[in-house]
Amino acid sequence: MERVRHPSRPQEQVRRPGDRVVRRAVARREAIQLPRPRVHRRPRPIAFRLVAGFAFLILAGTLLLSLPFASADGQRAPFVDALFTATSAVCVTGLVVRDTATAWSGFGQAVILALIELGGFGFATSATLLLALLGIRPTLRDRLACGMSLGEAGPGGVVRLLRRLAILTLAIELVGALVLLPSGIAAAGSFLPGLWWAVFHSVSAFNNAGFDVVGGFRSLTPYQHAPQVLIPIAVLVILGGLSFAVLSDVARERRWGRLTLDSKLVLSMTGALLAAGTILVLLFEWNNPRTLGPLAWPDRVLNAFFHAVVPRTAGFNSLDLARMNDETLFVTIGLMFVGGASGSFAGGIKVQSFAVLVLAVWTVLRGRPHVAAFGREIPAEFVFRAMAIALLAVALVFASSFLISLVEPFSLLEIWFEAASAFGTVGLSMGITPELHPLSKLVLVATMFAGRLGPLTLALALAERTRAEPVRYARTAVALG
Repeated sequence: MERVRHPSRPQEQVRRPGDRVVRRAVARREAIQLPRPRVHRRPRPIAFRLVAGFAFLILAGTLLLSLPFASADGQRAPFVDALFTATSAVCVTGLVVRDTATAWSGFGQAVILALIELGGFGFATSATLLLALLGIRPTLRDRLACGMSLGEAGPGGVVRLLRRLAILTLAIELVGALVLLPSGIAAAGSFLPGLWWAVFHSVSAFNNAGFDVVGGFRSLTPYQHAPQVLIPIAVLVILGGLSFAVLSDVARERRWGRLTLDSKLVLSMTGALLAAGTILVLLFEWNNPRTLGPLAWPDRVLNAFFHAVVPRTAGFNSLDLARMNDETLFVTIGLMFVGGASGSFAGGIKVQSFAVLVLAVWTVLRGRPHVAAFGREIPAEFVFRAMAIALLAVALVFASSFLISLVEPFSLLEIWFEAASAFGTVGLSMGITPELHPLSKLVLVATMFAGRLGPLTLALALAERTRAEPVRYARTAVALG
């Protein structure tokens, strides 16, 4: 019989004959403590990692150069001098406050040479190459850092590229050392010191460092009549001022029409700057009795060409800069400010940035809406980056010159020259750097560091922050000119 359901009560389940009632045991409730979820920290920007790497390398070099046996006299070098030398070597600048040949021992010179090699090739590049050789797989961020520092757009094939570039670097430096070996033996008087002379100058030239072991703060002025020295060093400087990507592109394609736009801009602008620099130096110094005047015309052309090459951040000089005319010094400052190619050993605002700015000005003068070169349009974002790099570089040189002028009694042109040389990581000097106050030396240290990493880190930071713009505003004209 079915149960009678009361309308006010909830519906009950009807039991029928044969139904079984299954009672399930109620499981005990237990409190389970789950581990806290990992908080993933946001990775450091690539630019920060590059800055930290170079700073660590400078600190290590400073400590090594501060050791007593790093100095030729066995005395501990002042901390500011050691810091200045280490920064100049890592940033491949070449400005010195102590004569490299006479003030530092063999160990100190070896430390300087190692810092030049590591600093020139790039800390991130060297670290990634070392990891690859040890069998440790670099991370994606390491590949991106190396690719961007070498002028590559992405991480693909970076390790393979690094291996090729390391072999290429050693091969070029070895060939340069062999070519310079006879001159080194003649200068040093025996084989081993001559070999060290040749190796040191070959590495310094290809890395665009400008350190020398001639002695007496003379650089290469004793070799005004020696094309066997000036020409190989000039070739090494030019090769070091080209980016690795350009060298690879030229070696792979071997035809102008197949080269990338970046390679065409670098090669054409490099040739134009070298030709313009040579002509202007000849024009302003031809009759100067303190520079080119006493030389025969072949030596005049050779030294003018060499002086047009070295401001591309090499730092060697065969002419006394303090005796040059002001017009030549202005031209030199301009060449130092531009520097070499992106992804190379050179400093400055880089050839590509200067080329983009020139093309932008030419585009405005012709009334065209887009910047183009060699049949290719350059995106507006690259024009903006070039403008930002150039303006910040001008601000940096101006600020460092202003700070140094507050302390030093030298002329503004001399101070401006040293500041531009520090920013462009050139190393050319009018002879006032060893006489600077420690505060001025620290200003130049900061300028060299910013000049070496500033344009690169700025480009990396801008590249990392580039994102799609969610909102576009109404376009409005602004009065200019």
